[in-house]
Amino acid sequence: MSIRHQPTSPFLPTTETLTVEFKSDRKRLPDDELVEALVCLANTEDDGTPTGLHAAHENLSGLPSLVAARTSPSLNVTVDAVTLAGVQVARIAVNQSASEVATTAGKYLRRRVKPDGAPECVALLPHERSSRASRFGLMDASAQAVAGATLADFDPLERERLRQTVQQYGGDRVLLELDDEALDGALGFTTRNEAGRRVPTLTGLLVIGREMALRDKVPTHEFAFQVLAREAVAFNEFRRFPLLKALDWLETNFRPYNPEKEIQVGLFRVPIPKVDMGAFREAVANALVHRDYHRLSAVHVRLDDDGLTISNPGGLVEGVTLSNLLTTEPRPRNRALADAMKRIGIVERSGRGVDTIYRGMLRFGRPEPDYSRTDGNSVILRLATVAADEVFLQLVVEQEGRQSGDPLPIDSLIALAALREHKRLDSEELAQHIQRDTTRARRTLEALVEAGLVEAHGNARNRSYTLSVDMYRAKGDKLAYTRQVGFSQVQHPEMVLNYVRQHGRIQRNEVMALCHLSESQAKALFQRLKDEARLEQHGVRRWAYYTLGKRECS
Repeated sequence: MSIRHQPTSPFLPTTETLTVEFKSDRKRLPDDELVEALVCLANTEDDGTPTGLHAAHENLSGLPSLVAARTSPSLNVTVDAVTLAGVQVARIAVNQSASEVATTAGKYLRRRVKPDGAPECVALLPHERSSRASRFGLMDASAQAVAGATLADFDPLERERLRQTVQQYGGDRVLLELDDEALDGALGFTTRNEAGRRVPTLTGLLVIGREMALRDKVPTHEFAFQVLAREAVAFNEFRRFPLLKALDWLETNFRPYNPEKEIQVGLFRVPIPKVDMGAFREAVANALVHRDYHRLSAVHVRLDDDGLTISNPGGLVEGVTLSNLLTTEPRPRNRALADAMKRIGIVERSGRGVDTIYRGMLRFGRPEPDYSRTDGNSVILRLATVAADEVFLQLVVEQEGRQSGDPLPIDSLIALAALREHKRLDSEELAQHIQRDTTRARRTLEALVEAGLVEAHGNARNRSYTLSVDMYRAKGDKLAYTRQVGFSQVQHPEMVLNYVRQHGRIQRNEVMALCHLSESQAKALFQRLKDEARLEQHGVRRWAYYTLGKRECS
């Protein structure tokens, strides 16, 4: 018997994974054990040898009803029969459930991977249930009252810091006109308990709570700032300050390790820091605001020789992935806390703080922010501290000056950075970088062509783009421009044929590197040479390679 999430193939998998479980039905699998396995998979975030179905389970039509009757809320599964190795196996598919599912006996289970890589089902503990509900947006822990907390746990000094922060960062100035009680209500710092008395919420304690109260009543709140220089520890301190004080403390301690210089662009002097402070501030605030406060782990801000790493416990919330970070609607895990910090002015009011982080990297010609190490347990952001490309920054600043000082749209900045790195792109390739459709990517590129920053090559079908000759000239690299756009349609075929004469064969990726062509352009070039009988194709798709055709061999 095979149990899995959403089947995508008519064949059975060969090993158990986080989303696949095998159960032997040779001696009749107890119904309770089957139901518990399905509950375990629904709540997720043998050796695979088929033994066949017990006679009592050969009538598969009754299995969905059995599962629905023994789960709460009722779990819908799909069941079909698969013949494998001469025996009949039941394949049961269950979707991940947004709400918690239990057996009617009251068992809550979840799936996890053990240190050795093998999956297992374990109890879904109360704090894990709360954490899961927050990730799915079903509960906002930051809006809940904190057990044992009273209004005396609020710090008057932090209230004053809040009002100063609103003024400094351009927050909602209406807040400055409110008395303490009205301010607490407006920012969700308090709620009413069963007796009707005002008591602090998690948001209230995190923003204006006394440090001692946070230590006692919110033990999951902690952050660390660490500096490693050539693997030696230069700074390593853990704190439990309320959030506004925490941000001030982190910024104050980070600045000595963040040197900057200036360049002259026209009449203006433009600073070039090691790490853009706007990106730093937004990334750290995001980590503190969007972390999972059910998990006993610290937010880490770590600077080493290669870059700045900011990590927070709790993976991305449901609906947010690495492939839609730039485009998805904001989905805060701690909605009340996020709303309060936006009104105070700490985080981006539009909810597009990730744009600020991207801009703070790409504007200086540095690599885009790296979220690749993010997993289900934590969000990990890496900001490289490589030297800035001063010429690229100057060109961006000059273009912004031509736009009355308005910053370049983030899609345009990503496009310029991608062209700087990859030399040549088409709209399909850019669409992956900006996480939008091809039409939007094409509009972005054509707008840059009109601005004189980018040049287009080819017709609509095989159109590709490079940085303009002016961009390369400003960088003092005219040879690079010639390599990108100087090869004519006559030169490309000869380069490919010469390569094949020397090496006997060629593949698409080799042509793309040799001629600096996009994938679609390489396909078109191969098709042209095949039509002219100058190349002969062997194999298909990614395994295809080409040798000299009859015309070249005659």
